Amino acid sequence: MDRPPGRVRRAEDGSSSTMTDSDRGVYDGGVPDNRAATAAPRAGFTPAVDDRIRLRFAADLLNLPVVRSVAGTVAALQDHDIDAISDFKLAVDEVCSTLITRAVPGSELECSFVRDGDLVCFEAAATTAAEVVVDTSSFGWRVLTTLTDRVDSWAGPGPDGQPTLHIYIARGRTGGTA
Repeated sequence: MDRPPGRVRRAEDGSSSTMTDSDRGVYDGGVPDNRAATAAPRAGFTPAVDDRIRLRFAADLLNLPVVRSVAGTVAALQDHDIDAISDFKLAVDEVCSTLITRAVPGSELECSFVRDGDLVCFEAAATTAAEVVVDTSSFGWRVLTTLTDRVDSWAGPGPDGQPTLHIYIARGRTGGTA
């Protein structure tokens, strides 16, 4: 394959030299090479390595359809059957509703989805005005324990020192192929 001739590079002193493909970062018949861009991460940068799906949004009930949609997609990608997907979406909705109603106005809800073998796991946290706990005798908690295989909640200071409530759920596959 014929390569275009090198471009002329002019220095400030008026001298010139021919700029080759390798000088321009072009290799393999004109395909740009990004080796310099991917060589070493810049100082202080740590790339995410896990396969979590993270969401952060305003703690507002109007945002529930988005997180429900993501929950359904994550469970479907994990090869859960239609009943397990529906159960997981409903459980995620209950978790988020519980946290949103206890969250400080104007705060955010932070959520993450992750696979753990045949389980699809969801964790969410919200900043609260005071350290609160979830009432494990409530109807909502009973819904969560019925729809999921694992459920847990805890309260404590968040990264900024503010009281934060966390809820974790996990749902296993009940159908589909392994």
